[in-house]
Amino acid sequence: MGILTNLEPKPVFQYFEEICGIPHGSSNTKEISDYLVAFAKKHDLRVIQDDKNNVIIWKEGTAGYEETAPVLLQGHMDMVCEKEEGVEIDFAKEGVRLQLQDGVITAQGTTLGGDDGIAVAYMLAILSSTDIPHPPLEAVFTVDEEIGMLGAAALDASVLKARTMLNIDSEEEGYLLVSCAGGMAVTVHLPVQKEKTEGIPVTLTVNGLQGGHSGVEIDKGRGNANQILGRILYELEKTFSFRICEVSGGLKDNAIPRQAEAKLLFASSDQDRIVEFKAAVKELSQILAKEYRQTDPEVELAVDSGDGVHTIPVMTADTAEKVVAALVCLPGGIQRMSADVEGLVQTSLNLGILKTEEDEVSFSFAVRSSVETEKKELVNRISCLVTALGGTVSCSGEYPAWEYRQNSPLRDRMVEVFEEQYGRKPVVQAIHAGLECGLFAGKLPGLDCVSFGPDMKDIHTPKESMDVESVRRTWDYTLEVLKRLR
Repeated sequence: MGILTNLEPKPVFQYFEEICGIPHGSSNTKEISDYLVAFAKKHDLRVIQDDKNNVIIWKEGTAGYEETAPVLLQGHMDMVCEKEEGVEIDFAKEGVRLQLQDGVITAQGTTLGGDDGIAVAYMLAILSSTDIPHPPLEAVFTVDEEIGMLGAAALDASVLKARTMLNIDSEEEGYLLVSCAGGMAVTVHLPVQKEKTEGIPVTLTVNGLQGGHSGVEIDKGRGNANQILGRILYELEKTFSFRICEVSGGLKDNAIPRQAEAKLLFASSDQDRIVEFKAAVKELSQILAKEYRQTDPEVELAVDSGDGVHTIPVMTADTAEKVVAALVCLPGGIQRMSADVEGLVQTSLNLGILKTEEDEVSFSFAVRSSVETEKKELVNRISCLVTALGGTVSCSGEYPAWEYRQNSPLRDRMVEVFEEQYGRKPVVQAIHAGLECGLFAGKLPGLDCVSFGPDMKDIHTPKESMDVESVRRTWDYTLEVLKRLR
């Protein structure tokens, strides 16, 4: 018996639990894509699977809806794979291990994948039903949304006839999303030179940060472990003499990094200085704890000194200086708030991945803006500094902003249904996080689209959770909306 067996609506939670048992991190979607194809064939539904693993499933309208205009249901099948320190899991081969407590679903020490597994579960429950009234359906399951919306960008949309779309990829019940920022992945490549040096290895770690989605939580003031690491290294260099072997932190460019570390080397004659170094790090840790007491109350710095003297590759002094300069001076976080929509972040960036390779240090950013010119200006700012430091910049996965539609029959209908079901008005909102709606709107002229979903918290972190009752209410809401779309 599954963890979610007794929950209602049963088909939704049955499919969600099946999905959770399948590895489906970004860039690892073949197995879940094949699962969707097998589902379609089992239910005698027309299906297409493209070479990127995107899947489209068609279902005819139910009695009375045969001649109704088709509706597009859409969500993505990939998830962000993050885990707590010490948790043993191979995301490439294993699904997540579910937990249920007090009406809240989580995973054991990992991200849950409710973003966007719940959309897949809703869609499969509708497609497999025999008693849910609905128009003809075109269900589109995309891949690699979490790493730049690559599946939606590559999708051949010429086979789609629908111009009304329900995107089930939002995390706050009662919010109807009708516009979002555009964005891209920007990677800085800073060349490094190394030389072998003898000394005592020391590892400096930044950890205990909250992290979160770089579009949804970027306005929460949470610390970025990679940027904090740069700040601490620069401060410590003023007092201590050490060599930098490597720096690293974060796993996804669109997730605010929770942990980062620097591997350092002290001269063998500086054994006594390491004790002083640890004391200085402790003082800096206390400063961070004070600064981030509201947003990241568990932030801390840690030092681990190795045993004995070793000869290992370290960055040359010039290289290390440029790496630290980049960490300290590259922009990060909110760059501008919207002057038109109160409380809306307009332009931001997140240094999500810091990695030391054999011959370079790479810095991977998620850049977002609802104003195209500001997005380009931010890339220019990054390029200006990086070029001066002797590096290069590459951009990929660019996706357009989803512009607000003044006349939206779908939005009006969804507001109407919400008021009837909940007895209050929904919040109709533009958001800073990226959604695939912009790409679909560009491919399908005249597309009328709304994004929504049940309550989820702390997505893209191991604390991710999903509320059972919210899933049920959102299911009822979705079915009523479909019923009214004719």
